[in-house]
Amino acid sequence: MSGGLSIYLCGFMGCGKSHVGRQLASMLDMKFVDLDRYIVAAEGMSIPEIFEKFGEPHFRSLEAKYIRELSGGNVVATGGGALINDETAQFARDSGISVYIRTAFDECYRRIKGDTNRPLVVNNSPEQLEELYNKRDVIYRRNSTFMVNGNTRDYIITGEIAKLAKYSLQFTVDS
Repeated sequence: MSGGLSIYLCGFMGCGKSHVGRQLASMLDMKFVDLDRYIVAAEGMSIPEIFEKFGEPHFRSLEAKYIRELSGGNVVATGGGALINDETAQFARDSGISVYIRTAFDECYRRIKGDTNRPLVVNNSPEQLEELYNKRDVIYRRNSTFMVNGNTRDYIITGEIAKLAKYSLQFTVDS
């Protein structure tokens, strides 16, 4: 499946974007790109270094820049904050579909706690992270083409997104 449309996976840190994205790309014979890793490679510094040296707004602008570079038939696991920017989210919807993997906060937190490569995890308490999760949930819902339940087996999540992508591609081709 290609056709030039990209699939952008969004959701809170630890929701499973990268894991599901790799499976989805394999299933659909598409290229998988982890946006955070792409930024680290392109910028030559870690995410904590970018945050420390330039701040979070600069990092968000890098996400917006590189999402545009990655359009054209990729499965992109965006960072947890990439599609909270309305313009970036609109670009993602215009160049493909964006799918919100909605996973319970407790599960996300279990996966990310202690991850020193996540500045927001290092610099916030669990309560602050849950507050951020709740704020972003509203934005992810608004800025996504589709939402899937992330509280189930990865192969079920992957299959659901594949169906949505195939439907969207068919709809786009037929229109």
